[in-house]
Amino acid sequence: MADDKKLTTRDADFSAWYNEVVLRSELADYSPVKGCMVIRPNGYGIWERMQRQLDDMFKATGHQNAYFPLLIPESFLHKEAQHVEGFAPEAAVVTHGGGKKLEEPLIIRPTSETIIYTMFAKWVQSYRDLPILMNQWANVVRWEMRTRLFLRTTEFLWQEGHTAHVSEAEAEEEARKMLGVYRDFMEGWVAMPVVTGRKTDSERFAGALRTYSCEAMMQDNKALQAGTSHNLGQNFAKAFDLKFQAENGATEHAWNTSWGVSTRMVGGLVMTHGDDTGLRVPPLLAPIELVIVPIYRTPDEQTLVLEAAERIRKSLGDWDRREPARLRIHVDTREGMKPGAKYYEWELRGVPLRLEIGPRDLASNQGVLVRRDTREKRPVSLGILGEEVSDTLSRMQRDMLAAALDRREANSVRARIDYGAFKELMEGKGGFVYAGWCGDAACEAQIKDETKATIRCLPDEEFQSATKPTECLKCGRPSTVEALWARAY
Repeated sequence: MADDKKLTTRDADFSAWYNEVVLRSELADYSPVKGCMVIRPNGYGIWERMQRQLDDMFKATGHQNAYFPLLIPESFLHKEAQHVEGFAPEAAVVTHGGGKKLEEPLIIRPTSETIIYTMFAKWVQSYRDLPILMNQWANVVRWEMRTRLFLRTTEFLWQEGHTAHVSEAEAEEEARKMLGVYRDFMEGWVAMPVVTGRKTDSERFAGALRTYSCEAMMQDNKALQAGTSHNLGQNFAKAFDLKFQAENGATEHAWNTSWGVSTRMVGGLVMTHGDDTGLRVPPLLAPIELVIVPIYRTPDEQTLVLEAAERIRKSLGDWDRREPARLRIHVDTREGMKPGAKYYEWELRGVPLRLEIGPRDLASNQGVLVRRDTREKRPVSLGILGEEVSDTLSRMQRDMLAAALDRREANSVRARIDYGAFKELMEGKGGFVYAGWCGDAACEAQIKDETKATIRCLPDEEFQSATKPTECLKCGRPSTVEALWARAY
């Protein structure tokens, strides 16, 4: 860390900057258990707001919440060959319980397809029992070798949706629908623009028929896979005997989907919006939307200003009523700290708006409103403060998305690029490159080996270039699809 005040800058060391912001803004801290993290109240407050909004969106699309066990019999994982191959290296295994060796080892949940579809098979007999649309909020454990706070930890929090359908068409519609829900949330609430599309076969989820993802660009021009949605086909249904009697009387296997996002999105928020002063939180996700900093010198001024600040808090936050408050407001009443030190701390923590108010302001019936994202500072009449704060928060939410979108497009390459220039770009500043691909997994693997860049997705039509690429980025053969290439977290 540079010193007690200043953060390492993003240009000097983006990785160090990220860790410092997470730690010093009190989002999370390192746990005594290697690879795990403690999510602190400031970080958990952001996750709670993500969770609440997503939960409402899931329920609006007909899904219900349930909960399945943390411990999964080892034999379940082996029933689906691709699945066990994909997760075996990351599995944490319980071999003893109650002081005795277990007859069968138990896997600590890395994901829940196996145990959930075992239960679905128990509950489904007829096409009338379908579709099943379920979601669970849970923790999972994946034994990661290299960990980073929020981005990749041994234990993390997430939601995982699991559904069962009568046909492939229904399952495909579900997988695509939930990808759209994720995109709406990420852009509308996280203010983080994403590119959606299908993963290549080498990048798809273990055991899936097709995997779709949301890919976001961070400020270091690397991609972050922010969420995935999988059409699992009938692979798990066949492995776990999930069958139903169809309307025509035949016995058929169900079609499944799964989809999930995790606390990784908090890391994505930091890397999308943070600056060299610290965190910048989109207003819709901010645990505190407005912090009031009283300014005074004498005891009489202190009494006057603190009373006024409390009146403002009650008026704007509507805290005296039982329904949820209109605005999330905090008054910084700490003594022994200069206003400047308080400003610095709240900027570090990313609170969207700050209201500075002192005796002179009160005499003029005004306060000074400061935006965290642009640092814009302006006097505002206390008589219209509620409207001004509400309007400013709405503008901030829109402006943060627009700024992130502009940055992504400024660092995206769509013109024809030869492989040499591509390698130089990936070794340098990086970015998103839309280029042709012949569809050969060998070309995909060679590019990854030589540049550490991967195909993030085969973009959906709205993200594809107006002029379609005709040659493969690597081999020069005719391209079959356009691919989005980038280095990634």
